[in-house]
Amino acid sequence: MTSLYERIGGAPAVKAAVDIFYKNVLADPRIAHFFEGVDMQSQAGKQRAFLVMAFGGPNTYTGADMRRGHAHLVERGLNDSHFDAVVENLAYTLREMGVGSAAIAEVAQIAESVRDDVLGREKIAA
Repeated sequence: MTSLYERIGGAPAVKAAVDIFYKNVLADPRIAHFFEGVDMQSQAGKQRAFLVMAFGGPNTYTGADMRRGHAHLVERGLNDSHFDAVVENLAYTLREMGVGSAAIAEVAQIAESVRDDVLGREKIAA
């Protein structure tokens, strides 16, 4: 089976997606304030490496795990509504790039799998 990474177009598609995604995020008043003072070039590089890995491409991600990497944002009030806004912006970006709805649903499922870690919560057993 072909990985999501390959199906959406590999490294060039992830790079383009991250560039578009952050333009959208920085224009979104629900979440833009979380990025004030952030080195966006560095942030985009980390996001690209994470998405490549999460989508089944080569794993070069060396950043903090989701819980540690977002703890400072949770302290600033990061919550489910903000997480939802990020996922919405990612889906919008992928639609804008012509990615199909099945692949976008897969991306949303990957995002949901890290929600509790990003928000610093204990995982609830199903």
